[in-house]
Amino acid sequence: MLAWTIYLSFAGALLEALLPKDKPALARWSALAIALAGCGLAVLGFAAGVGHGRGVIADVPWVPSMGIRFTLAADGISLVLVLLTGLAAVAGVLFSWNIELRTNEFFAFYLALIGGVYGVFLSYDLFLLFVFYEIAIVPKYFLISIWGSTRREYGAMKLALYSFVGSAMVLIGLLAAYSSSGSRSTGLVQLAHAGLPVSFQMWAFPLVFVGFGILAGMWPFHTWAPTGHVAAPTAASMLLAGVVMKLGAYGCLRVAMGLFPHGMDPWGFSYLGIGSWRDVFALLAVIGIVYGALVALVQSDFKFVIGYSSVSHMGFVLLGLMTLNQIGMTGAVLQMFSHGIIAGLLFAIVGRIVYERTHTRQLAEIEGMHLSKRLPFAAWAFVIAGVASMGLPGFSGFIAEFQVLVGSWSANPWWTGAAGVGIVVGVAYTWRALQLAFFSDAHPVAHIHEHGHELAAITWPEVAGVSMLVAVSLAVGLYPKMLLDAIEPAVKAMLAGGGQ
Repeated sequence: MLAWTIYLSFAGALLEALLPKDKPALARWSALAIALAGCGLAVLGFAAGVGHGRGVIADVPWVPSMGIRFTLAADGISLVLVLLTGLAAVAGVLFSWNIELRTNEFFAFYLALIGGVYGVFLSYDLFLLFVFYEIAIVPKYFLISIWGSTRREYGAMKLALYSFVGSAMVLIGLLAAYSSSGSRSTGLVQLAHAGLPVSFQMWAFPLVFVGFGILAGMWPFHTWAPTGHVAAPTAASMLLAGVVMKLGAYGCLRVAMGLFPHGMDPWGFSYLGIGSWRDVFALLAVIGIVYGALVALVQSDFKFVIGYSSVSHMGFVLLGLMTLNQIGMTGAVLQMFSHGIIAGLLFAIVGRIVYERTHTRQLAEIEGMHLSKRLPFAAWAFVIAGVASMGLPGFSGFIAEFQVLVGSWSANPWWTGAAGVGIVVGVAYTWRALQLAFFSDAHPVAHIHEHGHELAAITWPEVAGVSMLVAVSLAVGLYPKMLLDAIEPAVKAMLAGGGQ
């Protein structure tokens, strides 16, 4: 069932490419139908797979001479991220309803990206995972460079270059693991149990972790992310923050940590309290949390605020992974899901609802527009998204960040204290952006005051998209057990048996 999320998305991409260019409405409705079908399959697959461990979906020879197989499987971690992808895909289509330029091509690239993301989360063969990983990156370049805005060519090229440098690092590590294992198999489980030497894992782990961490927005390799977010069209921003950054974090967990667990062992010496690669990456995660929040606090571009907040929140994911305990790693996976929903909602409000009507993202210019009165739906949607992003109890972000902090306290209390600073600054930048954009007392902008310029009404796709994302964050926040029942056994299995 879950395999059809991949097949359907790629078939939909081909269908969109073949649709007449002069019928944008047909392209929109077709894309929505395909995204809804994929989301439906993801929901059904999630419901059927919870509590059943890792299930093999497909397993056939692909390149037998090299031991490469077309192996698709899903455990609780995969199920949660496939569910996230399905929800993000539907929301992205709804918030792209205004695309008029080469509409069918836009949705062709969009669905190809979605198919690649589904493929990464379901692949249990390293070669297959890498192929889907590259497929997911390529459409992003075209979505940004053709349909983007502010310095779109620069943003698209920067994303592509950073991504391919990271991919090259990952490929070197994977080829080395394949050659050193002697198993003549590229299966994740087989390589995890191949008994790779500890000395090999000590250099392969940081290489592969950084390679994937680049796409996860890990500091100091994060600079592509805010630039790419700002340049991308709304749906692409939502996918970039919602699911593409999760590909990097998933690769860190499933591949780097799954194949090279001894790469996080102590070095045998320490310098300034750092004695292992685990300490190094935990430190980088904490710096990312605080740095991203501080930079977001001083941004004048509304979308840059959300872009840097994504860097900060992804730091919680990487910190949770480095706790190496069940509660922290479970929180990291839950934070992947939560951030995917909340960041998608924030980018939708800022990039689609606000920018498309005001034609500016500068907070100084928006401040005098009094959007709380002229776009009350956007104002209150941002209030809800903002408090969810801050981790208000009742929303998905609270339980995710709480678990990460509890796990990090068990691992190293100093990590928790530093991450707590990032949370406090996160409250500050969210309230600052909220006040400036929607609830400012500044005098009205001159041309609006003089001419009574009216903003376009909120559309039904916007209402539907916002409502869906808010409902999902609330549902998970109020009843996190629905996801934790899937995540916890999978994390426990990984901690107990590497690639398991």
